[in-house]
Amino acid sequence: MTTPGAVAAGTSEPGQPARPMRADARRNYDRLLTAAAAAFAEHGADASLEEIARQARVGIGTLYRHFPTRSALLEASYLVQLDTLSDQAIALLDEPDPGAALVTWLYAFAEHNVRSRGLKEMLAAAVREEGSRLSNCKTVLREALGALLRRAQEAGAIRSDITPNELMRLVHAVFLTADLTGDTGQIDRLLSLLLDGMRRPAPGAAEE
Repeated sequence: MTTPGAVAAGTSEPGQPARPMRADARRNYDRLLTAAAAAFAEHGADASLEEIARQARVGIGTLYRHFPTRSALLEASYLVQLDTLSDQAIALLDEPDPGAALVTWLYAFAEHNVRSRGLKEMLAAAVREEGSRLSNCKTVLREALGALLRRAQEAGAIRSDITPNELMRLVHAVFLTADLTGDTGQIDRLLSLLLDGMRRPAPGAAEE
């Protein structure tokens, strides 16, 4: 699973091969993304770019050289989060308990959703932009979820009649409910109820 965030933003012109970064430039780029992720999670899409640069210990000019617009920084920051989720899904495929691996990833996905709550409107606009690398983010997440779900089903931990698309819709319904009520604390409780309904009944137990 490779996400669209694998190529560093701002290292080449659109449609051209990416140019490798110098080591110091790469460190600045990584620090900016780390600071941006924290700032966007706390303050939403309107987080101060000057404060992000200050937290990354670079000048505002350095920020704009890597990310010419707020949207470019937001997109790159979000794609790093997708990379992290995808990498975690791959790592969890080696876990000895496939059911627990799926649960672990779903809670990581929930945490990602909470961090991104204030960015959704801007992210939705970015997805519609021509050439946006966010256009296949749903596919990336669905592939990550699908691989873990299939393994859990093959192990008999999760009922076999659930598809990745259905599970993704159910999980998004949990997130939407939390968003509409403004109570992200509901997510753990609702996910727990959802997972209880997905688990395969023990041998001899009646399946409802």
